[in-house]
Amino acid sequence: MSLSTFIELVNKKGKDRVPFFFVVDFELHNPQVWDIASLIDENILFNFEGFSNHPKKEATPVHAEKVYPAFETYQRAFDQVFQHLQVGNSFLVNLTAKTELITSASLSDIYHASSAKYKILYKDEWVVFSPETFVRISGNIIETCPMKGTIDADLPGAATRLLNDPKELAEHVTVVDLLRNDLSRVSHDVRVEKFRYTEEIRTNGKHLLQTSSKIAGRLPSGYESNLGEIITELLPAGSICGAPKPMTCQIIKEAEGEKRGYYTGVAGYFDGVSLNSCVLIRYIEKIGDQLFYRSGGGITAQSQVQQEYQELIDKVYVPTIGVYQNS
Repeated sequence: MSLSTFIELVNKKGKDRVPFFFVVDFELHNPQVWDIASLIDENILFNFEGFSNHPKKEATPVHAEKVYPAFETYQRAFDQVFQHLQVGNSFLVNLTAKTELITSASLSDIYHASSAKYKILYKDEWVVFSPETFVRISGNIIETCPMKGTIDADLPGAATRLLNDPKELAEHVTVVDLLRNDLSRVSHDVRVEKFRYTEEIRTNGKHLLQTSSKIAGRLPSGYESNLGEIITELLPAGSICGAPKPMTCQIIKEAEGEKRGYYTGVAGYFDGVSLNSCVLIRYIEKIGDQLFYRSGGGITAQSQVQQEYQELIDKVYVPTIGVYQNS
């Protein structure tokens, strides 16, 4: 549907306090919204922080061979981004790439085997197991939790290294500032409630630490009637594009050479009172008979190409025994 139709429908459902589920793609070309009861018929499953539209199903282990993008291919895209950073066209660019997965598992198998804050199985097209909140709205408080900065948790002193890394700090500060400004466009009394806390992700193949921050603001009374504008005004999510947004999105388009589609878009659930939503990262899509895992990271003028390539690789995992802990 068109973006204007999406906004109109979400505004009406928000005003009438009708529960709904939505997804919006990165380019804002194909947003969708459904009543909750229709999701099963559409072959869409979700589980948001324990709330789900389907019964629990016994899972089988998922194993996959990973064919990472060639370093030389990634470096060409990195160099293109880095040139823009050096001349000041952007301060932070989120650069992503595809890793092919060779596996006998289906998207449904992967969905049921995974454990994450946010899980979605979208038909037979893609699956996501995201650790990152986009926005939550409860009462008239809106909050966002941008996630920027990743390290292998098994490295000696991983948490200290991550928190003291000047490149990771600069990247995180840029995103927090961007998201604080974004929330100021739809709310007031915006504040950073918690700055740079670590989240631990344990899986069957990876043990990662990531840093997040919590930013909150106060929405005006009657905001439900403008819920569509509130959601779309904040898009694309700052943590998966960069700053400034318009020019950075153009750089991403040039460097990546293809549309992202729903990857790095957002999805959310409104229960008639509160809204919870996520950024569509940790994302596997089906193209023909092949599965591709899309991952990436933020590039700044301080970035080193080998480290950024390694971060892209570190993020390719299926969290079949995922445990999320905040500290």
